[in-house]
Amino acid sequence: MERKLDASSIGYLPEERPPFIKLLLYALQQVIVMFPATVAVALITGFQVSTTIFASGLATVCFILITGKKIPLYYGSSFAYLTAISSMVAAEGTAEQIAQFEETGILPAELISQAQFGIVLSGLVSIMAGLLVHFFGRKAVEKILPPSITGPVAMIIGLTLAGNALSDAAPASGATGVTGSYWVWGVSLATLISTILFSRYLKGFLGQIPLLLGAGVGCLIAGALVLFGGEEMSLFRSMPAEALSASSWKLGDGSIFALPAFTLPKISWAAVVAIMPIAIATIPESTAHMYQLDIYVNDLAAKKGKNKRNLADLLDRNLIGDGLCDMISGFIGGPAGTNYGENISTMAITKIFSVSVLGVAAIIAMVISMFTPLIRVIYGIPLAVIGGLEIYLFGAIAAQGMAIMIEKGVDMFSSKNIAVIASIMVIGIGGNYAFGGNIPFFGMSVPCIAGAAIFGILLNLILSIGEKRSKAN
Repeated sequence: MERKLDASSIGYLPEERPPFIKLLLYALQQVIVMFPATVAVALITGFQVSTTIFASGLATVCFILITGKKIPLYYGSSFAYLTAISSMVAAEGTAEQIAQFEETGILPAELISQAQFGIVLSGLVSIMAGLLVHFFGRKAVEKILPPSITGPVAMIIGLTLAGNALSDAAPASGATGVTGSYWVWGVSLATLISTILFSRYLKGFLGQIPLLLGAGVGCLIAGALVLFGGEEMSLFRSMPAEALSASSWKLGDGSIFALPAFTLPKISWAAVVAIMPIAIATIPESTAHMYQLDIYVNDLAAKKGKNKRNLADLLDRNLIGDGLCDMISGFIGGPAGTNYGENISTMAITKIFSVSVLGVAAIIAMVISMFTPLIRVIYGIPLAVIGGLEIYLFGAIAAQGMAIMIEKGVDMFSSKNIAVIASIMVIGIGGNYAFGGNIPFFGMSVPCIAGAAIFGILLNLILSIGEKRSKAN
């Protein structure tokens, strides 16, 4: 007698739910995958780590509900906004506030609140893109944001952060102790090289967490320095007192349990100018994720003998959900984000596309954010380790910009495309080098990436007019 194959052994479709124990294990795996990038964004920007983790979980739960429990995606913090937040802090922060940030690694609450306002309004960009797709089809977004714009914008986002990466990875000028020695290079380079090797050669589940493994190697090297050189060789950091004192509520002294530090947005149009345009760079990324997910889920449905799910038809819901999640995260004090490719890759490997799994993962993330010992471990990561990861991550952002243009077949012999790409690249990178990230323009201080993106959009629309006329003739 032929044994009937259990359909659940093949995998789980979005609407299917694994048994309880499996559900928890699958969810924990998704948390581990999203953790390195989400935490890294908080550490680099100066946002509260616990609040950032909580916001990613809350936004994911809301995304699942907003999209009708049909799209299995995890919402996490995006690296695309790092330069914009840095520009806003440099332009709006006082010398005292910036000094506090450099000392503690946490932005003062007032600056976080200003950034929140820009993050909340940046959600409107994704919502508008979703509405365009809903009413006019997918190609409507590409007319306003073709790859000749989104590609170079993604590139300058990564390249303008190159200085931050090296300054975190390299010995600090004038510093004393191990921080001022060349031993720091050993930690940062070990982190960088191991992360690259892990991402290149590891397969399966381990291949999806190279950032976590690379950070682990860097911390081991930093630990060896302490073991053989004593405490004066320690690169490990302690959690700033401000992180715990800013907690919304603590159990006793908060050493075990403390709610994240929630803050409300504060009106800042400078933050809007700096942060809002960056949302255009996340739209093609989010769109590509939906197309990937559509292929994987339909393949699993075919293997299980079920009808196609056609998730690509839900692109409008995805973009609207992304925008609303930016608003939700920004409203409580978390950074802007997008859906995570790391989690999609994990689902593709395991064939576990269950929305329930991601919902439980989101809840686990929120629970983790409330336990102080876990947050202390995250804050303790040496800056050199973060710097090693940044070299890889920021370069990957720039490379993704090139990948967008290659994948979409951008004509590099077109005079229009060359003009748009060249203008965006020079304004974005040149503004960072010449003016420190904020370009003085008719009495305004325009963040270089935002200025480059806006100029590129306007230039493309103007040059497209002549293109349409020539095609008509």
